[in-house]
Amino acid sequence: MKKIAFIFSHAPHGTTFGKEGLDAVLGVSAVLKKISLFFIGDGVFQLLKNYKSERIYSRNYTSLFSFLYSYEIKNFYCCKLSLVERGLNFNTEFILKVNILNSYFLRLKLDNHDAIINF
Repeated sequence: MKKIAFIFSHAPHGTTFGKEGLDAVLGVSAVLKKISLFFIGDGVFQLLKNYKSERIYSRNYTSLFSFLYSYEIKNFYCCKLSLVERGLNFNTEFILKVNILNSYFLRLKLDNHDAIINF
């Protein structure tokens, strides 16, 4: 069975990449069960639990990430350097229980997938 990695590398609002990525994950999960999500760069902002999207007059779709557990998706990874560069840390409240990895181990995890889709 194929293993698919979805990379979220854009901030949650300002573009539709994050919402489209989440929709793609949900669609693919109907067919495949070996799915992993990776949050790098500005994509780490997708994980923030208390995101205040109403301040920018936008609908907050990021809370839907918590539904991924009911789709039996369990592999969530976050880039440690991306967190640090954006002033976030291990104590930040995230929507998902993510494994925070340095760049080397993140790359090893990515290399273990048959396909990589970036949003």
